[in-house]
Parts: sequence; structure tokens; C-alpha cells
Amino acid sequence: MSRRRAARSNRATPDQPDLPPTAKPQRRGGAAEPEEAARLAIARRAKPGAPPNHVRLVLTLELRRALAEQLSTRAIRSGKNLEAVIIDMLEAGAKR
Repeated sequence: MSRRRAARSNRATPDQPDLPPTAKPQRRGGAAEPEEAARLAIARRAKPGAPPNHVRLVLTLELRRALAEQLSTRAIRSGKNLEAVIIDMLEAGAKR
């Protein structure tokens, strides 16, 4: 037959004093500059791209069907793929 184990207690015994609570870990930086925060976010999230100084950033977009068709029409007329049209729009918007 197996023996029963004695129940363990989380309470400190008289010969074993309570330890003081540990300090809470402090966050690094708190509110970083937006440029630094963006650099860190892209470093974590993006993968290196084929051309130098490019990154591969995978996004999933949920668009209204009409907008998706409009963008697709623009891509077909310009002879580009949909991703290239969206990248052009993002670059144009970022320059403003």
C-alpha cells in the first residue's frame, strides 16, 4: 500500500521568517520618442526584405468590397499588382 504524504503549508514556520516583498520590475523607458518606438516595433515585427534597406511587413486588410474592387481596377489599369498600388498610396500619404 502507498503511504499518505503530509500536507504542506505555505505558511512560514517560527524559525523561518517571512521574506520582504520584492521590488516591482520597472519598465524601461516609459514613453519613448515616437521615432525610437517605431524603430523598435519594426525591428520586432518585420523581416529583412530582398532589396537593401527594405523590410517585409505582412498586413491583413479588411476592406469594403467596393474599395477593394476600385484598388484592383487601378492596379490592372496601371499594369501593377495590388500590393504595389497600395505601397504607392502609402508612400504618397507619408510624404504629406
